Amino acid sequence: MRRNNRFLGLSGVAMVLFLFLLFPCLYAQDAIPALSRPLEPLRIPGETKEMHRGMRLITVHDSLPASFTHSLDNVIEDESRSLSPFFQKLNDMTGPVRIVHIGDSHVRGHLYPLITRRCLEHDFGAEAVYPDTISYRTEGLAHETGEPGIVYHMLGINGATSVTFSDDEKIKKIASLHPDLIIVSFGTNEAHSRRYLAQVHKMQIGRLLGMLKAACPEAFFLLTTPPGAYVGRRRARTINPRTVTAARIIKEYAQEHKMAVWDMYNIVGGKTDACRNWTKHHMFRADGIHFTPDGYRLQGNLLHQALIKAYNEYVATGLE
Repeated sequence: MRRNNRFLGLSGVAMVLFLFLLFPCLYAQDAIPALSRPLEPLRIPGETKEMHRGMRLITVHDSLPASFTHSLDNVIEDESRSLSPFFQKLNDMTGPVRIVHIGDSHVRGHLYPLITRRCLEHDFGAEAVYPDTISYRTEGLAHETGEPGIVYHMLGINGATSVTFSDDEKIKKIASLHPDLIIVSFGTNEAHSRRYLAQVHKMQIGRLLGMLKAACPEAFFLLTTPPGAYVGRRRARTINPRTVTAARIIKEYAQEHKMAVWDMYNIVGGKTDACRNWTKHHMFRADGIHFTPDGYRLQGNLLHQALIKAYNEYVATGLE
């Protein structure tokens, strides 16, 4: 299994101080190109396999363009540290670590979650799945080898809301994949309805999460907010005014139920600038809802980087 971009150094507080002094970029947002590639693995002279059994941090830079206005730090919010057991599994890597990413057409297009998947495979090993070629026309399920490493499944449906997946057959399919982490990405289609009601939306999220928890009692959860969208025909198109509420409801649900949330909507500019930032970088498609390949690549890189920063924080502070 590949582990060549982790490193082990000193231990405890001394190690953390050393890392912040030597690599201040680990947590900082840098003014680098929007589609920067993951850094090359950090190689330490004399590194051995035994060194990897302790503290392992992964070097990562944010891809968020400096020209994105009113953006926030690209981090996962998880005050209750609900993802710590998942990060422990990543750190131990004694077998396959399974992620199931469910969502709407942004997930169904495969490119956004595929970028996250490939980056995580690069970080933690791709030996758990057989090599495959994924496109819009293929399914998004990974095919396991049984070896340790990342197994990242993608289950998206065009036009889906959380109600779409609150279905016994879909829940059974997700449970059959034995997920360690379920990433839940909805909100765009809920907010597209003119009859959108915030409290109904929260109830729908609760029903889906309740079904998933019952079917996958060992799984942990990461909720994400939508990227933003326009409504109306091209000449009369306006920024969807309901997205800000949908994102708030998703975030509130996560906080109330002590779940982790990646608030992409506000990270990329929120109510005032999320759509404007995507637009000025030519990342929206003509419909003002879906994204170009560059837009989806950026979203995939951002999700990966948020996960790795949360993992690094866990490794630096959570291991005994």
